[in-house]
Amino acid sequence: MTPQQLQDLKNRLCLPVIGSPMFIVSGPELVIEQCKAGIVGSFPALNARPKEALEEWLIQIEDALAAARAAHPDGKIAPYAVNQIVHQSNDRLEHDLECCIRHQVPIIITSLRAPDEVVRHVHGYGGVVFHDVINVRHAQKALEAGVDGLILVCAGAGGHAGTLSPFALVPEIRRFFDGPVILSGSIANGASVLAAEAIGADFAYMGTRFIATREARAVDDYKEAIVDSSAGDIIYTSLFTGVHGNYMRKSIVNAGLDPDHLPEADKTKMNFGSSAGAKAWRDIWGAGQGVGQIDDVPTTHELVARLLAEYRAARQRLALG
Repeated sequence: MTPQQLQDLKNRLCLPVIGSPMFIVSGPELVIEQCKAGIVGSFPALNARPKEALEEWLIQIEDALAAARAAHPDGKIAPYAVNQIVHQSNDRLEHDLECCIRHQVPIIITSLRAPDEVVRHVHGYGGVVFHDVINVRHAQKALEAGVDGLILVCAGAGGHAGTLSPFALVPEIRRFFDGPVILSGSIANGASVLAAEAIGADFAYMGTRFIATREARAVDDYKEAIVDSSAGDIIYTSLFTGVHGNYMRKSIVNAGLDPDHLPEADKTKMNFGSSAGAKAWRDIWGAGQGVGQIDDVPTTHELVARLLAEYRAARQRLALG
């Protein structure tokens, strides 16, 4: 991604935020409202079930955004993104990628493995690829595969997350990479978006805050648990997918497990495409440590407007205009 392409993307947003793709939770309704509000909306391809529904979702999103752009030609209507799990357990990858190629999805977010083939196909139609990483070694492998940007999933992020502080990982990445950096980890308000920029990121990556919105596909109990929880209610474990991630204590207890005494899982047990994988995300709720900052369930439009006001207020406090 060239510096000009990066600037063009920023110019299409009202706030430097990418809504992260969340299993079960992210659907067309949330993505459309995020994009219409001026931030990048995204969803995991695996959320569209059966697989034939993916094309329907892409058409729904594209039609809604085209209508929004026609109605507001001077407005900031953001592009959307689709997340692809690059792992042998994902038996839908070929189908889902072909669908995204047909629709020329502007941004593909990849996870778990260096996405060499995905990059080649997406670059073929002019799209860009952002890849999730939790450390420098993963970042270097992703860059060798040709990705355009790095999503640094730091300590406190919801779902699959690393353990490094953003104050450690961002500067290390910036020592060898000057392209787009997206920062994830407990970012739940506009001031934190500015903080992400201040330490060297181009965009903030926000997921948990959008679970507690009206358009999110989370069940009401999940949204209520987000509102009622604090950072201490987040449990970091590999048990449910084979990869370490952050989950809500309440949902673990509801499943009949002791959140303080969970066994470790074998990484080879990862499964993101089967009903067992979906059940883990449906019943064991992912969330980041930013839950303690969330007190309500607004519309996505209301939330983005609030984030923008908080972002501007933070800039003023620091005399940044």
